[in-house]
Amino acid sequence: MAGRNSPWGGGKGNGDSGDGGDDNSSGDSPDSPDDAPGDNKGPRNPWLPSGETPPRRSASIEDIFRGREQRKSGGGGGPRGPGGGFPNIPRRPDGKSWLPLGIGLAVAVLLGLSMFHMIGPKEQAIVTRFGQYSRSIDSGISLTAPWPIENVDVEDVRSFRVDMIPDNDNEKLMLTSDKNLVDLSYLVRWNIKNLTNFKFRLADPDETVREVAEAAMRASIAQISLNDAISGAGRAQVEQDVRDRMQRILDYYKSGVAVQGVEIKKADPPAKTKAAFEQVTVSQQEAERDRSEARAWAQQKLAEAQGNASQFDKVYEEYRLAPEVTKRRMYYETMEGVLRDTNTVVSEGNNVTPYLPLSEIRRRASSDSPGTTTTVTGQEGQ
Repeated sequence: MAGRNSPWGGGKGNGDSGDGGDDNSSGDSPDSPDDAPGDNKGPRNPWLPSGETPPRRSASIEDIFRGREQRKSGGGGGPRGPGGGFPNIPRRPDGKSWLPLGIGLAVAVLLGLSMFHMIGPKEQAIVTRFGQYSRSIDSGISLTAPWPIENVDVEDVRSFRVDMIPDNDNEKLMLTSDKNLVDLSYLVRWNIKNLTNFKFRLADPDETVREVAEAAMRASIAQISLNDAISGAGRAQVEQDVRDRMQRILDYYKSGVAVQGVEIKKADPPAKTKAAFEQVTVSQQEAERDRSEARAWAQQKLAEAQGNASQFDKVYEEYRLAPEVTKRRMYYETMEGVLRDTNTVVSEGNNVTPYLPLSEIRRRASSDSPGTTTTVTGQEGQ
C-alpha cells in the first residue's frame, strides 16, 4: 500500500495489482514506446492531484531555430551562436571554415601596404627599426620592412613655419640700452634643414625655437635705445642681428633648424606709461616741425644773400668797364627808390614861383584818379 500510494508513482494505475508495486513481469517498462503521454506510466508530478496528467510543453522558438540550423548543417554539430547556432559560414571542401584564412589574408595585405610609402616633394621621412634610427628617405616611392619592424615618420622640410611671439595679447617687456622698457611683438620664420637632428637632437623643437628667439631678441634690444626701438630707426638692424644670433645658437645645439627671417610687428612703450610717451612723442614732433621751419627760413635767406651777391658782382663788372656811367645810373636808381613814396617835390629853375601847393595838388590828383601820380616840375625860362 505504501508503494502504491506513494506520490512518486511506481504502480501502473488505479487498477494495478497489489504486488508491492512491481508489475514489470509482464514485460512493459516505463520507458517503452507504448507509454503514451496520456498514460499514467512513469513518474507523476507530486504536486498535481492524484490521477491528473501534467500538460505537455509546446516547442519554444529556440527549439524551432535549433532544429532548422541542424537540418541545414546536415544534423551535425558546428559553431553555435545565439539560439543554437551561428549564421551560415562558407566552409572548405574538407569541412573547415574559411574565416581563419580570410583573417590571415587581411593581415598580410595590411602588412604589405605598410611596406610602401609615398613621400611628397616637400617631405622627408625618418625610418626607425624597433625604435632605433635606421635611415632617412627623400621624396618618391620607398620600400621598408613591414610594421612593426620598421616605422616611418614623415615631415615637411620645405615649407616655412611661423611662430608669433608672444602668441597672445600679453605684454612682452624687454630692457633697452637706456634702461627703459619696450613692449615687443615679433614673428620668426624657420624650416627644417636636417631632419635627423631635428627629430633626435631636440626634445621639443617648436618650444626650443621660441626660447632661442626670445633670448636673441633680448640681447639685441639691450644694445639700442628706446627711441630707436619705437621709431624703427634701428629695427632692420635688430631683425638681422636676432636672426644671426638664433642661427648660431641653433647650430651649436645641432638642432637641424634654419632661421629664414625675423620681423618685428609692434614696438610700443608699456601700457601703464603709454599716455606719457604719447605726450613726449607729440612734443618731439612739434620740435621737429619748428626745426624744419627754421631750416626753411635759413635756406630762403641764404638764397637771397647769394642772389644779392651775384647781382653785386654783375654791377661791379659793369663799373669796371664804365665807372662814371655806372655811378650815375646807381645814383638815379637810388634816388628813385628813396623819393618814390615821399610828398616832397623838388623843382629847379630861376623863374619858378617860390611857393606852389604842389603837395596839395598831388593829393587831389591822387584822390581824383587812384593809382596815378602827378609830377610838377619847373622849367627854366618860364
